[in-house]
Amino acid sequence: MFERPRSGERALLVHLGLGGAVPQDVQEEFEELARSAGADPLETIACVRHRPDSRFFVGTGKADEIRAAVKQLGAELVLVNHSLSPSQERNLERHLECRVLDRSGLILDIFAQRARSHEGKLQVELAQLRHLSTRLVRGWTHLERQKGGIGLRGPGETQLETDRRLLGNRIRTLRQRLEQVDKQREQGRRTRRKAEVPTLSLVGYTNAGKSTLFNALTNSEVYAADKLFATLDPTLRKLELAPGLETVLVDTVGFVRDLPHELVAAFKSTLVETRDATLLLHVVDAHDPERRERIDQVDEVLEDIGAESVDQLLVFNKIDLSGDEPRLERDGQGQVRSVFVSAVTGEGLDLLLQALHERLGGELLRGNLRLESGEGRIRALLYDLSAVQSETELEEGGWSLQVVLPRRKLARLASKEGLDPQRFELAPCTADPSFLQSEVQTGSA
Repeated sequence: MFERPRSGERALLVHLGLGGAVPQDVQEEFEELARSAGADPLETIACVRHRPDSRFFVGTGKADEIRAAVKQLGAELVLVNHSLSPSQERNLERHLECRVLDRSGLILDIFAQRARSHEGKLQVELAQLRHLSTRLVRGWTHLERQKGGIGLRGPGETQLETDRRLLGNRIRTLRQRLEQVDKQREQGRRTRRKAEVPTLSLVGYTNAGKSTLFNALTNSEVYAADKLFATLDPTLRKLELAPGLETVLVDTVGFVRDLPHELVAAFKSTLVETRDATLLLHVVDAHDPERRERIDQVDEVLEDIGAESVDQLLVFNKIDLSGDEPRLERDGQGQVRSVFVSAVTGEGLDLLLQALHERLGGELLRGNLRLESGEGRIRALLYDLSAVQSETELEEGGWSLQVVLPRRKLARLASKEGLDPQRFELAPCTADPSFLQSEVQTGSA
């Protein structure tokens, strides 16, 4: 049995094409995943089989080739771009005499490095323990022996059984803690639903520029970097599209092809923000030659989490790299379906806000309202709603107000205060480009 090193970043990458060669973009993405985890990729070995080998996954001959490459290059780790069964992982480790990690384990390791919040750390630990619970046997036969020593001899449980029991206890504890966090988040979602505040959720393939776009729209400083899974913890900020039309923008974890089921399950409470959103801003890297495949892969994950029915707006980002011009694209009914922007340079962000205004603020009303001197309460309520744009005091007493507010808020105000909506000389209004441009530049808290 080999002695596992405590650390190891020199990695050999292995791909298996089932029925055909492994596409180049798949190999490049896996190499980027390895670098994101801190590994130093030494070489890539690819092979083709009709079906995986039950023992080594890659076949005996290829396993011998990988073993020779490990010794020649001094690799400390072999990364396999597939999901391995516990027995296949154990057999490969024995044969190669070095650590072996499959795609799921690699992504879990990246998530463990990126998690910053208490909730994120709990979710990653839960996903890791679920993954580990199927791999306890690994290559360590001593775990199957019963514990010995004074007071421990006899028909006691094996070390393996003890570890399984401890893992089960820890998983139950983590689930209970995450349930408490989810209750707190649900309380916030109920508050937003009660106040009828639309929620915009940024989704997309990892490294598409979601966090950079989030910062540009909200004037925030959320961590953004040119790496996979730079953002794990959801961040919420207010985004005002027009006077009286406020929304909540949510930055979420990026997706990737073959996202481990353990992660989808563990991040369920985080992904609820996506499932319950009013509108999904599907951010796409316009510079990526595989962008159509990326869109399909994100849609598959959205279907897995039950968010496939949420309305989407495609946001093609990084036009500063792709050479596209900032523009809006509409469908046959005239509704905006996609926007081309650059979160880095700011190009097209005014068009994005205009599109959001159209999708969410179509019922926004603008006009004049005359109030008597005894209706100061209504005037105060309108100010609380941030609906008053200008005010003029009348000589005979009272006020003339220029207001902008959503139709639903007007209906609720009229019902609560016993007002006749006909008193409001209001009409539907469109986006104010000057307001939208100022919001892009200054952001909102």
